[in-house]
Amino acid sequence: MAEPLLRVEGLSCGHGQAVVLADIGFEIEAGRSLALLGRNGSGKTTLIDTLIGAAQRHAGRITLDGLALHTLPPHRRAAAGLGWVPQERNVFSSLTVAENLQAVARPGPWTQARVFELFPRLAERQRHLGHQLSGGEQQMLAFGRALVLNPRLLLLDEPLEGLAPILVAELLRAIRRVARDEGLSSIVVDQHPRLVLGVTDDALVLDRGGIAWRATSAELLDDPAPLATWLGLGARA
Repeated sequence: MAEPLLRVEGLSCGHGQAVVLADIGFEIEAGRSLALLGRNGSGKTTLIDTLIGAAQRHAGRITLDGLALHTLPPHRRAAAGLGWVPQERNVFSSLTVAENLQAVARPGPWTQARVFELFPRLAERQRHLGHQLSGGEQQMLAFGRALVLNPRLLLLDEPLEGLAPILVAELLRAIRRVARDEGLSSIVVDQHPRLVLGVTDDALVLDRGGIAWRATSAELLDDPAPLATWLGLGARA
């Protein structure tokens, strides 16, 4: 049986001395996507930040295809294959869209041209500076910038937050294509469970510092009772 792409074992993490999550363990196989769900404050972003090396790991192991990520600084984790789209987007405000992509691009199947094909809005605005873009366009640029790194695992932290419905639909189509159709292993954090479950393969629900529920995304869509229990959401949420 093939080794999982990502393996998290006995992970305890937080900020400073404060432990937010304890004894977390899960795996992601190559080509699979994971919805990471939970109420506000449940530790979703803390987990993502710990994977990339921006939060404090107190115990446990994180391996990417057998490589011990938890021993590496953030820049070497990125070089090892982590692509991160943060909540804050963090686009280079004084660079153009094209320059934002060119500044971080690494060899691989995802090129600037493919990003422009995925997000035609960015192609139309490729000479606009980062600060001239709308919030939704900045989110697309942050997504595209992570793709041209040609990562092995893509981390999307609240990619739909604060976006108009038409832009949410556009981002969901892109996530589905990248994660499901093209098989780029992904972790997607979001506050809209039923939307993100529709574009991912598997799901974890965090609650009270640990993993409260795990299932396939299809199982949670078919039986929303766990969403009501752990997220306080009804069948249509």
